Amino acid sequence: MSGAEIDWDELHRAAVAALSHAYAPYSHFPVGVAGFADDGRLVSGANVENASYGLTLCAECSMVSQLCATGGGRLTAVWCVDANGDSLMPCGRCRQLLWEFGGADMLLMTPEGVMTMRDVLPQAFGPENLEKE
Repeated sequence: MSGAEIDWDELHRAAVAALSHAYAPYSHFPVGVAGFADDGRLVSGANVENASYGLTLCAECSMVSQLCATGGGRLTAVWCVDANGDSLMPCGRCRQLLWEFGGADMLLMTPEGVMTMRDVLPQAFGPENLEKE
């Protein structure tokens, strides 16, 4: 799926809508994310903080959980936003998560425009590195 085939406006609206579900009483930094699955489903998520900071879940984690809970598949395009609805670059942990569930060709809206995961996370470690011969 090329970037031209993605309804980026719909994806952005869904990511902004997901912000209302964020639980961010400690950082006061709500994050929303939305993605399209390879079957056309729209999945979304929001960050969920915890008083024990290490147990905080990034928005991308909740989106991937929804992806898996609603039938699995692969992510084709993702947009992550901050409280203002501006594009937000996923953290390193979440970049790895997006690689796992979207792969090298998954499209990500970044503050600099649309990029593939191949560009966002060059030389990534993935499932293919664990395949046994």
